[in-house]
Amino acid sequence: MNDSSYSAPASTPAKALRVLVLQGGGALGSYQAGAYQALAHQDFEPEWIAGISIGAINAAIIAGNTREKRIDRLKQFWEMVSAPVPWSPIASGEGARSLFNETSAAYIATFGVPGFFRPRLPPAPLWPPGTPESQSYYDTAPLRATLERLVDFDRINALETRLSVGAVSVTTGNLRYFDNFEFRKLGKKIRPEHIMASCALPPGFPSIEIDGEHFWDGGIASNTPLDYVLDAEISNDLLIFQVDLFSARGPLPDSLLEAAEREKDIRFSSRTRMNTDKNKQVHNMRKGLRELIGKLPDDLRNDPSVKMLSEAAKENTVTVVHLIYRSKNYESSSKDYDFSRVGMVEHWGAGERDVKLSMRHKNWLEQPQSDETMMSYDLTEDSLEPSSANKRK
Repeated sequence: MNDSSYSAPASTPAKALRVLVLQGGGALGSYQAGAYQALAHQDFEPEWIAGISIGAINAAIIAGNTREKRIDRLKQFWEMVSAPVPWSPIASGEGARSLFNETSAAYIATFGVPGFFRPRLPPAPLWPPGTPESQSYYDTAPLRATLERLVDFDRINALETRLSVGAVSVTTGNLRYFDNFEFRKLGKKIRPEHIMASCALPPGFPSIEIDGEHFWDGGIASNTPLDYVLDAEISNDLLIFQVDLFSARGPLPDSLLEAAEREKDIRFSSRTRMNTDKNKQVHNMRKGLRELIGKLPDDLRNDPSVKMLSEAAKENTVTVVHLIYRSKNYESSSKDYDFSRVGMVEHWGAGERDVKLSMRHKNWLEQPQSDETMMSYDLTEDSLEPSSANKRK
């Protein structure tokens, strides 16, 4: 969590809308905070932040503060939630560290996290069926107080920065985004409960009621807001930094614990390559439509239907720089609720390092050229150059 600056700010596409996309992942979310700190040092200040679950909390803290306060507020949050386990492992080695991680995760599961959640007393099974207290192990009332202290919701609702957080309806199963730009059109405002709804992962946390409807963590339906961003903005060019906390790729498990971790990684990982393929298909259809319209005689080009199709054939360019936290050998399926101080510092530092590494490749920040409309760069451990699978033409 050092505050050192890197090289001179990188040049970015002048007209591209800067977007920060933050995945859910519990205690791993300090990786996103470290990544944001490094991006801020590179003069990358997002105009739009979209988040799910812990990504929604980080997003709200960033969007709900002025530039000079953002990193300090993120540090306050992550130092507070990692306070219950401030000590470090006594012994070295992967075995000792794995034991430490499991112990600290068990401690958190028993006693909760300050400023975030606390065990429900009496426990959920002792509450009458149908009551809000009967559906979750923990009470998230402390999170509301934390959000009210660390986030300026007036700033968010003044549209200084676009903020979008995802949650899923308990009764319909539909994923819904609470977006301050869209809310303004409806005369609504983003409030702490919208952020809490995005983090309400059952059965640990209770659903959050908003306007008569109950919501759970958006990660149940989709753990990354990339789809929403690509669907919501089709006019402006986009430069997206997508910061994920689970990796879709990983080794074959050797044990039950490793199998549990691998299953969680796959379940909560993003589908960036699938989105890129989908974008390519849409691009080819729009390109074909433009070519067809260009062959029409002049008298048909002014037809209202053709004008409508011409508008639909227009498209923006999208550049996605994909940062993914990759687990250490001593981490297991409990990594997303191991809120130890040592883990938080490690994840924060990993986010800083990965951004610093990615910024060595300034071509990643260039807009797609010629007939390319979407470029996706994946920062991996074994390769720093985009592979043919990631570079779509």
